[in-house]
Amino acid sequence: MKAIEVGGTADHVHALLSLKPTIAPATIVQILKGNSSKWINETLRLPFRFEWQEGYGAFSVSCSQIDKTVAYIRNQETHHHRKSFQEEYLGFLKKHHVEYDERYVWA
Repeated sequence: MKAIEVGGTADHVHALLSLKPTIAPATIVQILKGNSSKWINETLRLPFRFEWQEGYGAFSVSCSQIDKTVAYIRNQETHHHRKSFQEEYLGFLKKHHVEYDERYVWA
C-alpha cells in the first residue's frame, strides 16, 4: 500500500491509500491500527494505553477525485467547525444508501 494523504482530528483519522486489489480492507485496517497503536504506546509514553475503536469505514475514491480528497483531508479542522464528524459520516451513509444501525456505528 502507498499512503497518499493521512490526517484528521482528535476523534478520527482519514487515510487516502493506494491499495493492491488482492488485499482486503479489513487486513489493511488491522495493519494500520496494530502498527500505529504499537508506535504510539512505545514512543509517546502516554499516561494511558492507547487503543483504536473497534470499527472503521472504508470507501473507494476514483482517480479523478484524488486531489479533492487530499484537500478534504488536509482541511479537517476547519471543515468540522461547520459539521461534526458524526453528522457528516451519517449523512454520507444516507446519501450513498448504505444500510446501518446507529447503535453500532459509534460503539
